Amino acid sequence: MDFLQIFNLTAVQLFDIFTASYALCALGLAMHFGYTGLLNFGQAGFAALGAYGYAFAALKMHWNSIGSFGFGIALAVVFALILGIPTLRLRADYLAIVTIAAAQAMYYAFGTQEFQAFTGGANGLSEFGGDFYANNPIPKGNYSLGLVSYNQNELWIRIVAWLLVGLAAGLLVILSRSPWGRTLKGIREDEDAVRSLGKNVFVYKMQSLVLGGVIGSLGGMVFVLSSQTNQASTWVSNFTFMTWTVLLLGGAATVLGPIVGSAVFFAFLALVQGLMQGLVDINALPFLTTAQVGQVRYLLVGLFLMILVIFRPQGFFGNKKEMQFNG
Repeated sequence: MDFLQIFNLTAVQLFDIFTASYALCALGLAMHFGYTGLLNFGQAGFAALGAYGYAFAALKMHWNSIGSFGFGIALAVVFALILGIPTLRLRADYLAIVTIAAAQAMYYAFGTQEFQAFTGGANGLSEFGGDFYANNPIPKGNYSLGLVSYNQNELWIRIVAWLLVGLAAGLLVILSRSPWGRTLKGIREDEDAVRSLGKNVFVYKMQSLVLGGVIGSLGGMVFVLSSQTNQASTWVSNFTFMTWTVLLLGGAATVLGPIVGSAVFFAFLALVQGLMQGLVDINALPFLTTAQVGQVRYLLVGLFLMILVIFRPQGFFGNKKEMQFNG
């Protein structure tokens, strides 16, 4: 068993592009659930709209990368308004029902042939990152970062992705310490009390839903720009549930939690995958095959999460008095 290779692959996941993408989506959920108490089970919808918005603007409208980013963000804002206007005046569970249903409906719509001209149908859209990588200031070549090596484009997308994570995290820190952020926390704890103080709870909830959705859309754009392929099958419910896992792992009402939770989650998956694959190769686990390792690792990660929920329901960085898994 090559332990050096296993730990190398695990370390790569700590700063991988998908880790950054899920961190962004989880930061958006932190704004929704952690700070405002909004049960959004459709974060995959916001991420998908960002991804499809960027791809459509770049391929069909021939916009540059900045305009394409803006178009993806605009679609996320519109989606948040459509979801929020009829539901945010009602109980939180209505938003949960609407968001998961809307995200699932979007998944089917993106993959259907009726919208193939816009979404590419089942084949999706590809090769839409030309302008983004054309603006890469890094000279052509391979760059070694410790145990891994990236070419100029792979390094560029990682720099942009983690820069967006840093900017989103910084924004949440500033907002959470402002009077606006404290009002959101008050709404999370007792919105009737906040309403009695003359605050328009609906407007605050809508602002939170829009901002968290925009951050989630950035995560979707980063997710597809790394491979320049975007298919409807990417944005199934599993994407949202994995984002929730990342959020709860690190701590729902925190800023650092979603980032560390994403890194730990994907690094742990890679570590378990590598160790189990090595044990299968040396026939130490004769009851497992190589094809089964990928599924069993999720069972082990699920067991780890169950233990975490029992002994530390607030996550790694959460405050037990402020926010727990059971909200």
